[in-house]
Amino acid sequence: MLAADNFRYKGVPFPKKSHSEESIDFAENVFPVLDDDIFNITYPKSGTNWMIEILNLIKNKGDITLSNQVPIYMRSPWYESIGSNEQIQTLTRPRIISSHLPIQIFAKSFFNSKAKVIYTMRNPKDIFVSNYHFAKIISLFKQPESLQSCLEEFLQGNVIYGSWFDHVKGWLQMKDDDRFFFITYEELLQDLRGCVVRICKFLGQELDDEAIDLVVKHSTFKSMKENKMSNWTTMPDDVMDHSKGSFMRKGVSGDWKNHFTVAQSEYFDKIYQEKMRDFNFKFFWEEN
Repeated sequence: MLAADNFRYKGVPFPKKSHSEESIDFAENVFPVLDDDIFNITYPKSGTNWMIEILNLIKNKGDITLSNQVPIYMRSPWYESIGSNEQIQTLTRPRIISSHLPIQIFAKSFFNSKAKVIYTMRNPKDIFVSNYHFAKIISLFKQPESLQSCLEEFLQGNVIYGSWFDHVKGWLQMKDDDRFFFITYEELLQDLRGCVVRICKFLGQELDDEAIDLVVKHSTFKSMKENKMSNWTTMPDDVMDHSKGSFMRKGVSGDWKNHFTVAQSEYFDKIYQEKMRDFNFKFFWEEN
């Protein structure tokens, strides 16, 4: 889905309401990455907020205090958005910084640093459905027309942050780099505790069993949905219309089956296979 008012930066669409040429240029060319920074990177609607919660809880060894006091979008700001740099300066180290940027316009200073990236992926059919519902409640987006027209836009990459296919293929070029860790939404759903243990190991964070249990307990969908600092209900009504739906909608895998017709699913699969044909990687959702 596109925003109501867009601009393009190096061919990638961004919403004017939350981004600018200057903010993206700063993110790409100026932003000073620190060696202990942790970047939470996703294509939109892939589990960004879930990973923010997990990473902040790991950083605080399961202590929920920060998560109960500071809105989630301020705990780990999207560094490419307008005004985010001021927020990032207030973060305690290691800073946990979020981004939806594709790799080709990501911070140049990252590539010469020891900073780490955690890249969360999700079945693109579920991403599309989540985005479709998200567009109905947030003023940033044009109101979606038919599901079919939105599906065409998504598959063509005519959406904010550009093509899902390009985003995933771009970032997975780093899959063998020891600064890069990738995980899927589906794995988090299937074995949250196991995933938390793996993330701790990647970050070099040694948490005892009790702390890991607290991280898991406070980062479940139910826990986050009930926490007003994590469920986005603190957003003003002119930004997010809470009467039209909730930001934390279902937190499940496979909801696309409740929205796609057989023809739409087959069409999606056809485009998916064309776009990913030469990409030698087995995704979690392709095995199920």
